[in-house]
Amino acid sequence: MRFFLYLYSMNKEDILKRINSANKNSLMETLEMDFIDVGDDFLIAKMPVNSRVYQPDGVLHGGATVALAESVGSAASYMSVDHNTQMVRGIIISANHLKSVRNGFIYAKATPIHKGRTTQLWEIKITDDNDNLISHCKLSTMILKRKK
Repeated sequence: MRFFLYLYSMNKEDILKRINSANKNSLMETLEMDFIDVGDDFLIAKMPVNSRVYQPDGVLHGGATVALAESVGSAASYMSVDHNTQMVRGIIISANHLKSVRNGFIYAKATPIHKGRTTQLWEIKITDDNDNLISHCKLSTMILKRKK
């Protein structure tokens, strides 16, 4: 069974185009995040590591990493609900930072751990260009009824 509702009616390129277009005038655009792959049970985004996301000592800031994790996890959660009647809000995020990065890209892959009617739990693994694990994150989202 496919996890994402969008996959029933759209091809991969259209899905990515649609979710990337939602990034305009947002933190995702500011940090140059880009959704690059989607499958039956995952969503992947990337973000460049440059001076926009550095700590003062010239390495990737953990807050920028968490922003990427929450963005990809929330987007994945949003893709799995009925947009006409439901909306998604992140409620808890945790991150373990394991390695520092100075340049290149980082990649966030969100996969579901639990998908309930009112809450979801997502695992987000952040890797670098060499597929080294940089951070391991978990995001809880709440599914709310859309107000009319």
